[in-house]
Amino acid sequence: MPQVTVTIAGKTYRMACGEGEEAHLEGLAALYDGKIEEMRGAFGEIGDMRLHVMAAISIGDDLVDVRRRLGRVEAELAELKELLLAGDERGQFQERRLTDAALKAAERLERVARSLSMQPHAPSTD
Repeated sequence: MPQVTVTIAGKTYRMACGEGEEAHLEGLAALYDGKIEEMRGAFGEIGDMRLHVMAAISIGDDLVDVRRRLGRVEAELAELKELLLAGDERGQFQERRLTDAALKAAERLERVARSLSMQPHAPSTD
């Protein structure tokens, strides 16, 4: 199992991860370290444990917000899919109506053409 060395709040940690997940773990550690530094800049030296807890809660809050927005986007996407499906069904219905109307018109034209071809021709006056 691969191992990665990360630095968080000035302390080095060696961590195991899944194959191919090294860069992801390093990125997560950098995100957390950055959040701790952000908290330290905003609140000063208030104790490492408190900074870690505040950073973790802040990241958790971001995650909850993203999940909430993702839920809204997924609901909107489902709505749009339903509208698209309903529009597609309406389009198919209109297409069937147009096809039926065209077939009926063609049948009428054929009847008219047959009736015209059966009528005797008037003698030509040439």
